[in-house]
Amino acid sequence: MPLIPEEPQIHESAQGPRVTPAAGRTASTPRPVPGPRSAAMPRPGRPGPGPARPAPPVQRPHSASGQPQAARPENRSAPQIQLIPASAAGALDAADEAVDLLLDSGRAPGDILVLTTGEQHPWAAHELTFGEAAYWAQHEAGDDVFFAGAAATDRVKPRPVVIVAVNDDGGDAVADALSGARERAGALLIVCGDPQRINAVLGAGV
Repeated sequence: MPLIPEEPQIHESAQGPRVTPAAGRTASTPRPVPGPRSAAMPRPGRPGPGPARPAPPVQRPHSASGQPQAARPENRSAPQIQLIPASAAGALDAADEAVDLLLDSGRAPGDILVLTTGEQHPWAAHELTFGEAAYWAQHEAGDDVFFAGAAATDRVKPRPVVIVAVNDDGGDAVADALSGARERAGALLIVCGDPQRINAVLGAGV
């Protein structure tokens, strides 16, 4: 079903307060290139993940004879989808703002994956200058927000929140990116881009 972007919001019904991002931009602003980092670290001043709670014991269903039955695997529910209207030039800015809003609402940095359909996010472009091994080591560590090109979707691991910045000029990249992003989003999929173009892709059954 096509998304209606009159009032774009980033919220999770059972995970935190609702927050509303700014409207889409028509032009991007220059970004400073981040400095080198020796290891992926949570952003300063941002809340980190709390202590893990022990998982409750699995309750096995019993048959009519009173014998325990094997637990059936639960079907993974589809993620909630949010649309943030933005031009191709403003999609990266919209994605950055969505990241900030999620962190401010309590999401841990390691919960968030950002994919771009066009040029790489400046953070990814910078980190890749230190080599592929160091770049993907930060993804494996899972301690911080990770940025990657949509072409690498098959290599990234699932995360609770996936943000897609539709910053290319056209083509089939959006369909492929949304398909892969939906499979990797555990709870929330946020798409920043042209609503007409995104809804056309989603309406095609991606």
